[in-house]
Amino acid sequence: MPDASPIASALTNQRRVSVELIPRDEASLRNDADEALALAPQADTINIPDLMRFDLRSWKAVSLVRDRVSAAIPHIRAIDVDPDKPLPGTDDPAIREVLVIRGDPPADLNRRTFPNSSESIIRRYQREAPEIAVYAAFDPYRQAPYQELDAVQRKRDAGARGFFTQPIFDMRMLDLCREWLSGETVFWGLSPVIGPRSRSYWETTNRVIFPRNFEPTLDANIAFADAAIRAVRSDGGSVYLMPLRVKLANYLTPLTAALSS
Repeated sequence: MPDASPIASALTNQRRVSVELIPRDEASLRNDADEALALAPQADTINIPDLMRFDLRSWKAVSLVRDRVSAAIPHIRAIDVDPDKPLPGTDDPAIREVLVIRGDPPADLNRRTFPNSSESIIRRYQREAPEIAVYAAFDPYRQAPYQELDAVQRKRDAGARGFFTQPIFDMRMLDLCREWLSGETVFWGLSPVIGPRSRSYWETTNRVIFPRNFEPTLDANIAFADAAIRAVRSDGGSVYLMPLRVKLANYLTPLTAALSS
């Protein structure tokens, strides 16, 4: 008999659209969620990163938006998870999905971290909270492709049921990654890069290699995102939009036709 659990239903519902929103504080998160969902009514999911410079933790923030959207997915930083304490989010029965990332070391050296890998925390969720679907990260830029695909296999073996990609900025890279991750449940990441400082951030911090003809303008980023969304959705894939350093209306509104395709 088919599994009709909420997790199974969510995972088999491809062509999902997620918007990533920053949890600066409760009021701004609620306002951003309302605005994003009004501008992009096709969005059925909000994913929330866990950022050390803000007090509001991602797994606490999801309660502020879950009444506005079908699903809310908190990011969990593996290096912040205390092995002697419960897993983040497991005290909230409404959390059905999480994204586990390893996490960058904190700027504040007084903040305690732990030598956890993404795989070890994925295994803990699988063992201690099997009712929660765990996604893992895929990043085609940070290391050689064979190393990243080995990491995909390890995360899958640990219990990951799907992947969120690092934002991708090149159709050729997107096509390669779609081939590499064929058959996987994937949220394909897209984010605008506006101006030389933003481009430098992605190149320096995230090791992104932009195509030679890349233009860090809003119009060029929207044109790429439109084409990428249509390509992903043509084969039943899901996307997540990370509208960093732009007004939500300026980025989301021009993409509504592609999101409806």
